[in-house]
Amino acid sequence: MKLALFDLDNTLLSGDSDFEWSQFMIEQGVLDREVFESKNLAFYDQYKAGTLDINEFLDFQLKPLSRHSREVLNDWHAEFMRRKIRPMMGDLARNLVSQHLTAGDVCVVVTATNSFVTAPIVREFGINYLIATDPEEVNGQFTGRVAGVPSFREGKVVRMESWLAERGWHWRSFQQTIFYSDSLNDLPLLAKVDRPVAVDPDATLRQHAEQAGWEIMSLR
Repeated sequence: MKLALFDLDNTLLSGDSDFEWSQFMIEQGVLDREVFESKNLAFYDQYKAGTLDINEFLDFQLKPLSRHSREVLNDWHAEFMRRKIRPMMGDLARNLVSQHLTAGDVCVVVTATNSFVTAPIVREFGINYLIATDPEEVNGQFTGRVAGVPSFREGKVVRMESWLAERGWHWRSFQQTIFYSDSLNDLPLLAKVDRPVAVDPDATLRQHAEQAGWEIMSLR
């Protein structure tokens, strides 16, 4: 049995669901364009550069969820899936996931993007397991705060190892461990697996992968 881990944004998706969710909320008129668009772009640039302050970003990203009921948010998310996400779910990514599932591999998406945004996307790929940054909930409503360790950089390793331990597993429980990612931010988790795969990588990850002899592939 193998363990196949997938980053989501710009890996399985040909775009960034976190960024697009904020853009979608701006387009819906829920968030003020003048206030939020420049911040959204700035945070996205910081993420790509590897300089993102995850706590500052999560404060920006999660607070708007607390201002609306889950029913309303779920309705918006259904439209978000139709308009923004499904066009980013390419055949090559779907086929890669299908190959692992057919082989009986344990498949997990490990993403920094919050679980409200990502859970329906992961289900649509047919993957049962998701490790994401979790928004705090009280009585079924989001508080605007994060619950637990954000699934970001070294936090992905922490969350992944906790997930394994909960199931009585560890890294060596598997014939092979694989992680597919596009981002320099995922170097800590890429370094933990047997087979790190750089997928349409950013410049920093590509350079690291070439120097380390890691596999490089494209899902575009």
